[in-house]
Amino acid sequence: MANEIFGKVEEMMKEIQSYVVDSPETMEEFRIRFLGTKNKIKPLFAEMRNVANEQKKEFGQALNQLKQTAEARLESAIETVTDLLDGEENDNIDLYAPAAPKNSGSRHPISLVMNKVINIFDKIGFSVAEEREIEDDWHNFTAMNTPEDHPARDMQDTFYLLNNPERLLRTHTSSVQARVMTKTKPPIRIIAPGRVYRNETISARSHCQFHQVEGLYIDKNVSFADMKQTLLYFAREMYGPDTKIRLRPSYFPFTEPSAEMDVYWGLKNETDYRITKGTGWLEILGCGMVDPNVLENCGIDSNEYTGFAFGMGIERQAMLQYKIGDIRLLFENDTRFLKQFTSAY
Repeated sequence: MANEIFGKVEEMMKEIQSYVVDSPETMEEFRIRFLGTKNKIKPLFAEMRNVANEQKKEFGQALNQLKQTAEARLESAIETVTDLLDGEENDNIDLYAPAAPKNSGSRHPISLVMNKVINIFDKIGFSVAEEREIEDDWHNFTAMNTPEDHPARDMQDTFYLLNNPERLLRTHTSSVQARVMTKTKPPIRIIAPGRVYRNETISARSHCQFHQVEGLYIDKNVSFADMKQTLLYFAREMYGPDTKIRLRPSYFPFTEPSAEMDVYWGLKNETDYRITKGTGWLEILGCGMVDPNVLENCGIDSNEYTGFAFGMGIERQAMLQYKIGDIRLLFENDTRFLKQFTSAY
């Protein structure tokens, strides 16, 4: 009986050693046959009960040797088959062919300009504040000195949520300023970048969604002159050290006095004449001293604190920086357009 069992082990060893493995298919067959879940070696372990006690050690060693031989044979087969496959692939390689081009991604022009604006104000102590895009009426309008019957609401065509008229897509990032002022004690020095929405007709110069960066500085004894110097610094960092600015009186419900800021773009070519309407000056942002009503609405004592605020459209800045003639290009995700900014940083 013992001789018959030991004979099965010897036969199995010969089969393992003589098994031809010369392809991925035969290698997988070998693995399943001798090392798989239902392999041929496993039943031999059950024969241990039929072996005399004095021979059990010898039989166990023989079985372990059998299994180790199968594992070593499989490892050798893997190396052999891999080398064969590599050799076949190498035969088809043209060592003189040019390398495949590496497709480089690029930042969107909106992101490029947004990051530049943020970096400029970061240098003078403005931190970034971000908030929700779906806002309530109070933070978007009322806190900004725009009650329900205020005519300034007609200036902004608003998207209201169908199932909740008190909720809306923010029309400006001033709502971020309102939330910061209600939660934070002065001094406050923030910029609020983000996407905003207005129900406007889409054309080459306007869109129903766009991006803004608004700024807010509140502290004791903040003056209009502080605002002017801050914006002059921004303009020269953004457009060059010789940039000139001018402030024109304007109206915004949340600032008083209010102004529009222009930069002198020049009249060097026909495009300059067109975009500046022949004046050489180009409006880039609105600004003003924070209205005392806004401070009071947000729980800040207007007798103790003053401040200024400003806001600019990033699409306008991007179109100027990169000579883009149609705002719709910024939202269409046309790779032919976006690839032009691959070398930008």
